Amino acid sequence: MDRIDEIDARILELLQERGRMKRNRIAEDVGMSLPSISDRMRKLEERGVIKGYHAVLDAKRLQYDIMAFIRVTVDGSANYSGFVETATSMPEVQEVHSITGDGSHILKVRTRNTTTLEALLSSIQAMPGVHGTSSSIVLSTYKETRELKASPMVLLQQQNQPA
Repeated sequence: MDRIDEIDARILELLQERGRMKRNRIAEDVGMSLPSISDRMRKLEERGVIKGYHAVLDAKRLQYDIMAFIRVTVDGSANYSGFVETATSMPEVQEVHSITGDGSHILKVRTRNTTTLEALLSSIQAMPGVHGTSSSIVLSTYKETRELKASPMVLLQQQNQPA
């Protein structure tokens, strides 16, 4: 199994802070050559530690004024894979999680307004095996991040492990 060392952890920290940071700046920060940094980043990508590079968009400025969490109850495990496949293909659905407690899944969604949220809810409720939904509309967001602390010497599991 591979390990994350202090240099890998620092590279991951820098990329999370500034995803468009030039590799030569990363090399300067960690005190290594540009080819060494490029090699480490390539290996982190190949190992699945870095899954991609993305811009963070302001949903409100793009007129997605509603964020909601929808708790879904899917009857029977026979319907789970179909539900997950359909839900993950919906552009309004940003996250799909299988959960414990009330319901079987929770979705994080963004829509333009309550009319589009209602239409989305109707689509979800019409999916095979969906027994019910419960929605919470977000009024304010104080923290939303995808950043993770990459501690040195963490053993990396093999790929294809559930997230």
